[in-house]
Order: sequence, then C-alpha cells, then structure tokens
Amino acid sequence: MATEASHSLLEDFEGRGPIARQSLHEAIVARVRDMIIEGELAPGTRIHEGNLGGKLGVSRTPLREALKFLASEGLVELSPGRGAVVRQFSAKDVYDSLVVLGALEGLAGRLACEQATDKDIREVRRLHDHMMEMYASRDRLPYFKLNQNIHSAILRLTKNEALAYVHGTLQARLRRIRYIGNEGPEKWAAAVADHEEIISALEARDAERLSKVLTVHMERTWERVRNSI
Repeated sequence: MATEASHSLLEDFEGRGPIARQSLHEAIVARVRDMIIEGELAPGTRIHEGNLGGKLGVSRTPLREALKFLASEGLVELSPGRGAVVRQFSAKDVYDSLVVLGALEGLAGRLACEQATDKDIREVRRLHDHMMEMYASRDRLPYFKLNQNIHSAILRLTKNEALAYVHGTLQARLRRIRYIGNEGPEKWAAAVADHEEIISALEARDAERLSKVLTVHMERTWERVRNSI
C-alpha cells in the first residue's frame, strides 16, 4: 500500500498524474491549500468567497465545501460572524505541535526500520531523489510537497494506522509553518542536510539513528521558523 501510494505520488510530480482525473473539489482544495502554504492567503486573512471564487473560476458552493475540508485540516477557521479565515498560529501552538511531531516521528523511525520492505524503502529513496532534483532547480513548492510526503511515507511504513493518522493531522495543520522553514538558502540547505541523514539512516535500517534524526529534525524546524511566526 505504501509502495503504490509513493509511486503514484512520484508520477504526479513528474507530470503524468491526476490533474485531469481530479474532481472539482480536490482541485479547489489543492489550489487554496497551495495559496495558504505560499502565503498568498496570509494567516489571519478573511477569505472573501466571491473574490476567491472569481479568481479560481468556480462558484461559491464547491468553494465552501473546499473551505470546510481545509478547516478539517486545521488550515482554515470557520465562524458564523467572519466566515472563513486563514488560521493563525501562536508561537506556542507551533512549538507544542513540533514537540509532538518530533516524538511521533521518533517512534515512526524505529517502527519503519522494523516493518518496511526493501521495496518500500526504495520507493522512499525515489521520492527523496526527486525532491533533491527540485532542490537543485530551486523549485520550492514541489520540493516542499515531496518533502512532506516523504515524512508521510515513513509513517505509512510503520504499518501503524493510529500513529499515521495522528501524525497526518498535525502535519496538515503545520503546512504553512513548515514551508517557511525553507525561507533563505541557509535554512533550506540545513533542511536538505537533515533529509540526507534521514534517507541514509532508513536505508541502513538503523532504527535508533533514524529515530534520533527525525526527532532532531523537528527541533531544528522550530529553530528555523521561530523568528518568522
């Protein structure tokens, strides 16, 4: 299951994948999510449905459904008085979430080394190599999406659905925060160096090393984003 998911994801980034097959709902969710991640819709911004719908060329009904979905991911807040607002996180929100993510990924690192097949690990390597191609071309958003999906892929390798679910919820909520962790060449290079360590430890099936690297990666993420919140 993890192998198939990784393979289809890589095909999507290589341009063979599912834009034509996406439902309207999925397409709207993906586009608005990207606008939030890249800061086009800034934290705290009220989303004007008419203006955004006009920009995307869609009516209010599917846009509202997409905003509800993004609210379930924690990227948007819905209120009767203001409508949809891009969620704004406090520094404490971010720090606390990264502490939990670090603990979850540390556990995942140990379990993945025990549970993953060689083929599973090769698929994560393929994602990593493709991510590095995006880094070489400084194509930041595709790089970021591959980066996040590598973390998700490692969680899937644990074969622990409860762990993957909790991790996925937090990871989705912090997409914008994680994205700004790559702002500036030094921060981006440091994040890439972390990922080189991650794939090396996974391929070696060094459970303790992978666990430590993943946990430290989240600690370093906090250091990279703390002054931008």
